[in-house]
Amino acid sequence: MPLPFLTADGVTDADEDEVLAHADHERWRRPYRPGPWRVALAALLLLLSAFMLLATMIVAFAGGWGGALACLVAALAVLGSALQMLRVGVWVNRTGLRRVGFFRTRTTAWNEIGELRTVQQPVRWLGLPRTVQGQALTMSGRGEAEPPVLLTDHSADFLSRGEAFDRAADLVGAWAEEYRSPVPA
Repeated sequence: MPLPFLTADGVTDADEDEVLAHADHERWRRPYRPGPWRVALAALLLLLSAFMLLATMIVAFAGGWGGALACLVAALAVLGSALQMLRVGVWVNRTGLRRVGFFRTRTTAWNEIGELRTVQQPVRWLGLPRTVQGQALTMSGRGEAEPPVLLTDHSADFLSRGEAFDRAADLVGAWAEEYRSPVPA
C-alpha cells in the first residue's frame, strides 16, 4: 500500500494524472514534515487516550455512568490535544502564511509581510521556557513592533535536524517571494 505522505515531495508513481496536494496552491499545506519529537509525543498521547477509552468502557460496563462520562470527556480531550499538536506549525498557500499554535491560529496575507529573515537569537528549546542560542525564521510584518518567530531550529520539528530547518526556511521564503506583491514606491 503506497503511503504518499512518506515520500519526499508527495509524488507517487500510481497516478500522475490526478491533481496532487502540492500542486494545488489553494490548499493550506505545511512546507515541511512534522519532526520526530512532535510525532513521538503525539503518539504517546494517542496511546494514553486509548487506555483512557478502555477505562471508559470498563467503568461503563460496571454501571458507573457518571464516571464513564468523565473518563470519555478526558479521553477525548487528550485525543484532541494529540491531533492539535500535530497541526501546530507554519502553513502556506497562495493567499498567505498561517501560524497555527496550540490555542491560537493567526493568518497573515503575503502582502502584509515585510521581510522573512533567519537570525541567530535565543530560542525556546522544544517550546519549554528554557532558552538556548539558535536560529529562528522571523517575519517582520508591516506595523509590528517585534517580529514574530515562525520557526526555530530547536523546536519539536527541527531539533537535531539543521538541514530540515534550512530547507523549511528556504521554502517559506520561496512561497513569500512567489506570492508577495511588490511594494509600491
